[in-house]
Amino acid sequence: MSAEFDQLVTEFERFQASIRDVDDRFAGLGAMQQELTGLQATATSPDGGVTVVTGPGGAVLDVKFTDAALAKGAQALSAALMTTLRDAVGEAARRQAVIVQEHMGDNLGLVDQVIETQAVAFGTSVEEMRSKLEEETARQAPAAAPEDFSEQRVLRQADTPPPPAPPAPGGSAGDTFLRNLFDEED
Repeated sequence: MSAEFDQLVTEFERFQASIRDVDDRFAGLGAMQQELTGLQATATSPDGGVTVVTGPGGAVLDVKFTDAALAKGAQALSAALMTTLRDAVGEAARRQAVIVQEHMGDNLGLVDQVIETQAVAFGTSVEEMRSKLEEETARQAPAAAPEDFSEQRVLRQADTPPPPAPPAPGGSAGDTFLRNLFDEED
């Protein structure tokens, strides 16, 4: 009876650990959703003439052309746009996969699946796609904050509030009445 009880206790503890793991994952879903909502990827053509900004799911948020890109003609512009669009959508998908994997764990191998799929779709190697992901991750990583803030400015010049505007001369009759009311001595 004791061996059966110990086995039941062990299984129950495993079950509770699984529940805690699921709870931990669900607790991070709000943060993951917020990161995914704010996701933006930007790609620029090699000549700098076309810039595409994409969001979650590869949604195109913005497309910009320079005058030089427009002057190259319809076929060149179309080719540059399609290549830049593909790069921006691909980056958004890779970054989305990284965010999901960070919050949900690596059990699915999601990033690897996205990289392998893109390598086939884009006609490139898995290594090249991994290299792009590493470059993007390095570009997105926040700069390390200095440990000693004693020599750092706390407020940037733009953060200082503007001085209050001087009162307008003259003003309304009500303003004049109030100024006279308080300026006169009883």
